[in-house]
Amino acid sequence: MGLDQVAHVYENGQDFLDQDKQGEELACWRKHPFLQGWMEQLWEDKGRPNFDSETMGGTFGDFNCVPLKLTIEDIDRLEKDINANSLPETEGFFFGDDSCDDYKEEDLKFIEDARKALSEGKIVVYNSWW
Repeated sequence: MGLDQVAHVYENGQDFLDQDKQGEELACWRKHPFLQGWMEQLWEDKGRPNFDSETMGGTFGDFNCVPLKLTIEDIDRLEKDINANSLPETEGFFFGDDSCDDYKEEDLKFIEDARKALSEGKIVVYNSWW
């Protein structure tokens, strides 16, 4: 068990909430807790979209198995925060330790790939589970 995180790309108009249809994998992380904390804060800032407390909430927290659609502004902000080493310290039972340095190169590659996908009119979605 542990924190698993993934970003997928979907064609414009494709229903990224349909769990039977996954998009193309863009990036994958294992136990990158500070990225998880950053994404959770973004989700909170956006008003907790795509969350149904009746079916998704639970013992381990609310931001678990919740797809989060990312915009170019989100990607720009993430890049700025990664380069400034300012992802929020985040802990969780299944999350592991700080791995920002280990994942920095992969994070920046994700940003590059996400920008390209968004410029092509595609949808970029982050999701995680533990």
